[in-house]
Amino acid sequence: MTRAAFAGVGIVLAAAGCAVGPDFRAPAQPAVGAYVAERLPARTASTGGSGGAAQRFAVGRDLPGEWWTLFGSTTLDALIKEALANYPSITAQQAALRAARADVRAGQGVFLPKAQGTFGGQRAQVSGASIAPGFPGFITNVFQANIGVSYTFDIFGGGRRELERLEARVVQQNFLLEGSYLTLTANVASTAVQLASAREQIAVTRDIISLEQSQLGLIQRQYAAGIRTQADVLQQQSNLASVRASLPLLRQQRSVATHELGVLTGHFPHNAAPVEIDLSSLKLPENVPVSLPSALVAQRPDIRAQEALMHEASAAVGVATANMLPQLTLSGSAGGESLLLSNLLTPGAGVWNLAAGLTQPLFAGGALNAKRRAAAAAFDQAAALYRLTVLNAFQNVADTLTALDNDAQALKAESDAVDAARASLDLIKRQYGAGAVNYVSLLAAQQIYQQSRIGYVRALASRYTDTITLFQALGGGWWNRNDAGTLRSRLRAHEATTAPVVQGPTTRRRSL
Repeated sequence: MTRAAFAGVGIVLAAAGCAVGPDFRAPAQPAVGAYVAERLPARTASTGGSGGAAQRFAVGRDLPGEWWTLFGSTTLDALIKEALANYPSITAQQAALRAARADVRAGQGVFLPKAQGTFGGQRAQVSGASIAPGFPGFITNVFQANIGVSYTFDIFGGGRRELERLEARVVQQNFLLEGSYLTLTANVASTAVQLASAREQIAVTRDIISLEQSQLGLIQRQYAAGIRTQADVLQQQSNLASVRASLPLLRQQRSVATHELGVLTGHFPHNAAPVEIDLSSLKLPENVPVSLPSALVAQRPDIRAQEALMHEASAAVGVATANMLPQLTLSGSAGGESLLLSNLLTPGAGVWNLAAGLTQPLFAGGALNAKRRAAAAAFDQAAALYRLTVLNAFQNVADTLTALDNDAQALKAESDAVDAARASLDLIKRQYGAGAVNYVSLLAAQQIYQQSRIGYVRALASRYTDTITLFQALGGGWWNRNDAGTLRSRLRAHEATTAPVVQGPTTRRRSL
């Protein structure tokens, strides 16, 4: 075979050589047609008052990109905007994404020749005996300057698989970043609800403490008059102490929520701005978007990140396989060599060389084969974790869907309890005004009413919190956001070099 033909074969192998290892295919969509076994109600139970409206499950409807705006709170909107701008975890994930992109750009260099320039000078004493017996020794200078070029042909696709692995990491990091956005926004919204709930429970508890103190004063006066026993006084003191004991716990809940909102918005707890938010200032979304089960896998950032990790592990198997096969490298250099620096670039000083090398690992103590088995096992692990992530995602949605229905029923029951306690209190007030009941009965009715108010506040907070959790479980609507930092825009900018290309909640694939 002529040199030209041999070179042509090398070029063809480099350009059209197959890539060893598995070609990644996205896992099939799970054949799931529903989130829960029972049929979802057309609408949940409803009660009067703020946050008591019936919720309707709009199956197949998309989440908005900024889902938190469905709660209609400017305070919540401002908190989330501040958190997205200042929370360090977002900054860290953005830096990790930049690093992954830079790794891809570095990995693309494997397909280009490598050139390196060198310049050196050497002064040495040479023994004359190395030339001829009795020849005197002498001192000489040697100057060298050359440019070397080398290129390793990617015959078996090891370089392409490595680049594929790096590109999959970029996609994974994109979804990890979007998952951080979703977690942060959900945490801010849930913590704001917790803060509002704690504030309202504290206010009601203070009313109960005031009533218990009034009742204690009455019983003490009755004891002094000989109407009550000391046991009655002690019992009421115990009741008052028990209610007072609940107040520090509620204050701690308020403090924790305040501190957490401060940190989530990028501030130290001691200098975070106070947040004034009430449950009554939030609007409960009445039409709740619920994505189809067939769309959930494409919408959840954690599932998509795990899929990208599978892709990365698949490419790593190809890299390990290629490392066991021959590698063909061509190299050459050209330059000058002279005893005098002034003659280094003259025609007579020119030197050059061409070389070709074929490297085949013969024995490495089984290390290369073991690395390939390890890469295959890592892929199996990633695939199993993908299945687990999908199962957990469907459980998240199922749990929150049933929670919303049960929350509505619980809120209705608490509302009924408040109404009954209020009606009882109104009746006893009229009876007390007519002298039919004593003051102790009036205080007891007031306490029951205030306790029912606390139960109502807790049930209302659960309804808001579980709605937030559902929006998080459905993926947060990242595919419907249009700002420059969204996942869609980031992946679109990376489309030219990334195998998975995301278009909304669906995925298409192209070969490298």
